[in-house]
Amino acid sequence: MIVVTGATGNIGRPLVAELARRGHEVTAVSRAGAAPLDSPLVRGAYADLADPASLRAAVDGASALFLLVPGAGGHLDRERIVATAADAGVRRLVLVSSQAAGTRPESPSHRPLAELEKLVRGSGLAWTVLRPGGFYTNAFAWVPSVRAERTVYAPFGDVALPGIDPLDIADVAAAALTDDGHDGRTYELTGPDVSTPRERTTALADALGTPLAFTELTHEQARAGMLELMPEPVADGTLAILGEPTTQERAISPHVEAVLGRPGRTFADWARAHAAAFRA
Repeated sequence: MIVVTGATGNIGRPLVAELARRGHEVTAVSRAGAAPLDSPLVRGAYADLADPASLRAAVDGASALFLLVPGAGGHLDRERIVATAADAGVRRLVLVSSQAAGTRPESPSHRPLAELEKLVRGSGLAWTVLRPGGFYTNAFAWVPSVRAERTVYAPFGDVALPGIDPLDIADVAAAALTDDGHDGRTYELTGPDVSTPRERTTALADALGTPLAFTELTHEQARAGMLELMPEPVADGTLAILGEPTTQERAISPHVEAVLGRPGRTFADWARAHAAAFRA
């Protein structure tokens, strides 16, 4: 039995479906407690990672745990979460971290994830760490302006970065949860190309079959918008990556293709799959 936390999210939902498709019993953990998939192999379970004791019932008897913490997890008792899994008999733990836990481990926005990685590696469990870059699904933030104005607003319009489709993260996680050949590995996860916000706007316009304008936000404008959604250190850390990425953050990783035997999806692929969300 495999436990998936964050089971109703962009990664967890397709991961639960993929594991069930492969014939594995899955406990889908969320604060709602409902199973995201109608399958005899999937049961829903309540747990709130802010209360690690609530996780114990879900992980009892599990062979593997997929761990996705909200935000960077700095507000959580991360040591107790990992210990709860180990004490319950979990043998393998797959952690979703962030590329920036490797590139910016001392930044306030990503230090908690870097510390959680260390806890996982030192837990005595078999482990795999996944470090994805920016999610393509962040583009859902453009939905209101695309519907209302046919315009995308974003900062750093000509800074190119790779991104990642959460479906590819889910597929890599499924492999790591079910194949011990991935134990002890840290995978950086990106798609097969880099693109700028301006280029992603063009790809979305192509998917919609209608022209879209692009308006570049200043750093201050973007920061003000982000502060409505996230703590100040996270907003500042995100803007630092988007505006002044390191060489490693600009690089395309081979790990998705190495694990899955196929390239990751491009942003254009993602835009075509989700175009309906952007239509009025």
